[in-house]
Amino acid sequence: MAASLVLTGARVVLPAGVVEDGRVSVEGGRIARTAPAGAPSLDLTGHWIVPGFVDLHNHGGGGASFTSGTVEDVLTGIATHRAHGTTTLVASTVTGDMDFLAQRAGLLSELVEQGDLAGIHFEGPFISPCRKGAHSEALLRHPDPAEVRKLIDAARGTAKMVTLATELPGGIDSVRLLAEHGVIAAIGHTDATYEQTVEAIDAGATVATHLFNAMPGLAHRAPGPIAALLEDERITVELIDDGTHLHPAALQLAFHHAGAERVAFITDAMDAAGFGDGRYHLGPLEVEVRDGVARLVEGDSIAGSTLTLDRAFRRAVTVDGLPVPSVVRAISANPARLLGMYDRVGSLEPGKDADLVVLDSEFTVRGVMRKGIWVIDPQVG
Repeated sequence: MAASLVLTGARVVLPAGVVEDGRVSVEGGRIARTAPAGAPSLDLTGHWIVPGFVDLHNHGGGGASFTSGTVEDVLTGIATHRAHGTTTLVASTVTGDMDFLAQRAGLLSELVEQGDLAGIHFEGPFISPCRKGAHSEALLRHPDPAEVRKLIDAARGTAKMVTLATELPGGIDSVRLLAEHGVIAAIGHTDATYEQTVEAIDAGATVATHLFNAMPGLAHRAPGPIAALLEDERITVELIDDGTHLHPAALQLAFHHAGAERVAFITDAMDAAGFGDGRYHLGPLEVEVRDGVARLVEGDSIAGSTLTLDRAFRRAVTVDGLPVPSVVRAISANPARLLGMYDRVGSLEPGKDADLVVLDSEFTVRGVMRKGIWVIDPQVG
């Protein structure tokens, strides 16, 4: 059961900025405006307190897959990422047979209804064979609105996002369908032109799935989807900041043009996240993880990541030189807003869930709290 507690002495990152020697009061699983009478306190001097991380795009972790594992496997993956600070997580599937994906949606929706997951993200099968990445080409299909609707219905109101190659037949109509049903239409694994991308945004698309990856590059006479996605204020761009998916200059370009308010850090994690090197499966495809980098055994394409969001946070600050408040927006507030959950998570404000991460001066996780309960007991001695 969540207990009352006052956290003192830390640098606290609030929506308005960083508060030195701040305090966060917790009562009944929520952040309280004032400290409850008689509540114990914990001195976190020399540490940071930031909101719990929110991951929009995650295929698994801890050796477990969200696409093919049992309920217990999925819970293992969730627990792995929670231990690294991700207190709100959307489970992503990969391309598969439509009936199988509908079945998976049914299983995952139960975990959403239980409060373990924040929703379901379907990445594939409605993507371009030219930009398939680690998706089985034999199972790809055009985004027929009737089939997109089948997946939404199978998720029983828990579908949060669908990634589409919107230039394919049925793509624009599918974007409109998703927008009408309150599901995020994400442009990704696409071979679209600049003009086709603009059309999809005008139809209601609001997210760029792992910007730069699995889409045409930026060229001076063929700017392609990247320019359209960066320039439009309606688009939030996902970025995988693991040092493998993006050159640091590409990440800086995205932050410069989109601004911190339109970036969402994601993991795109697969089973090996928080687990280790070895052979795995991503959907029907075999993946080898070596030195923390996941690639298909056949074809050598990057196959998701082994990233956890605490590593993305640390890299963004210590390697990319981004301000801590900007990183907090990208890793907590922005994805929470996209999911329609900002009234409950994504910032440290009274009345919201007491989801928070304690970081030391080197931005290493030293404690994780979810709904007022320590997932990882604070290590501050």
